[in-house]
Amino acid sequence: MQKKKNRLIRISDIETEQVRWLWYPFIPYGKVTIIQGDPGEGKTSFVLAMIALLTTGKPLPEDAEAAEPISVIYQSAEDGLADTIKPRLEASGADCSRVLVIDESDKELNLCDERLEQAVQETGARLIVLDPLQAYLGDNVDMHRANEVRPIFKRLCAMADRTGCAIILIGHMNKAQGLKSSYRGLGSIDFRAAARSVLLVGRLKSDPAVRVVAHDKSSLAPEGKSIAFSLDADNGFQWIGHCDVSVDDVLSGTGSVQTKTALMEDELRRMLVKPVPAEELFRRAAELGISERTVNIAKKNVGVDTVKVGNRWNWRLSESRL
Repeated sequence: MQKKKNRLIRISDIETEQVRWLWYPFIPYGKVTIIQGDPGEGKTSFVLAMIALLTTGKPLPEDAEAAEPISVIYQSAEDGLADTIKPRLEASGADCSRVLVIDESDKELNLCDERLEQAVQETGARLIVLDPLQAYLGDNVDMHRANEVRPIFKRLCAMADRTGCAIILIGHMNKAQGLKSSYRGLGSIDFRAAARSVLLVGRLKSDPAVRVVAHDKSSLAPEGKSIAFSLDADNGFQWIGHCDVSVDDVLSGTGSVQTKTALMEDELRRMLVKPVPAEELFRRAAELGISERTVNIAKKNVGVDTVKVGNRWNWRLSESRL
């Protein structure tokens, strides 16, 4: 019997491509990203707030430019679409007509399901979110066995590469304490190995309403700076911005968030004891090294009204905040 020849590919024959990004350096297109954290830390809220920006074409946190709105496929095995997911998306200002769900009423979805790729082709969606990862492994798959997890992830990664669609898997952490973040993910470490980016979400003991997203693994770019947001019953979800909180800080709940957004919020409260011309506020922000986008985020968070007086715009605190 004639031995079958190997099919060899010369690297020199491969056309070089640049990595494309949904959100640099956190979420690449055509790859798998994992967002993980303990239950109740705000993983889903973070992703839904991000989807709201993506479906409306608004800039992502600390990004200078807006982008074209995209469509998203969102699958949730834990939260109800009607009573939880849709209200949260609406509260975040999402374009819900761009958020699509594969109907699982007849057949549950899994990571290798051909309906994922079919849905991307039919809708042109640029992002798939599966929440939580553990619910979409499929029947009889032991998440702790590398030999069972690895082929599933290989097929998922191949689908992401073919379609150019970004894939986010939301995962829970295990209960072990004192371990490196690499070993806190639920299931086989092959989950983490296959993902090109891993984000860790957690809250701080100093202020439980503040949550931090830290870049735990980045295979395609330098790790990004941590991003903070607040989440509480009174104010809902609010972006805070970049902060100096490490992955280890998130795991332990230590550290504190001091951001330029918070600095500008304090400055607005200090200056707006009376109406102030907008140009004066932006001038002060420039002195502090704060961008115009951050000023506008702080303006929204603090609650500032604009009033035209003659040919100029003045800012003042909303009456409800006085």
